[in-house]
Amino acid sequence: QVQLVESGGGLVQAGGSLRLSCVASGLTFSSYSMAWFRQAPGKEREFVGNIGTTSTYYANSVKGRFTISRDNAKNTVYLQMNSLKLEDTAIYYCAASYSPLNYDYWGQGTQVTVSS
Repeated sequence: QVQLVESGGGLVQAGGSLRLSCVASGLTFSSYSMAWFRQAPGKEREFVGNIGTTSTYYANSVKGRFTISRDNAKNTVYLQMNSLKLEDTAIYYCAASYSPLNYDYWGQGTQVTVSS
């Protein structure tokens, strides 16, 4: 059974930083691209960024502030979030993709709240 479990969310002041983690189990982690999405209250889920073997891609809204990395030995993908803004407040989800743009597995999400 595949599981993706996010952690590291919380309350942070604007301008601060958080690092989210997503631990995967039940799959060959290194074979999957991993992505982060987020969903703010009343809004649709939004792509944040992804990481393949080594390459990364980010949404314009987070480019230069967020960094995705992975540790295949730990079956973990990270989302380092710096210079957080109020509009970054959302539930953050990780997802695993075996084929391009097809996300096979999703985590339950972790709440990130940015305060002024």
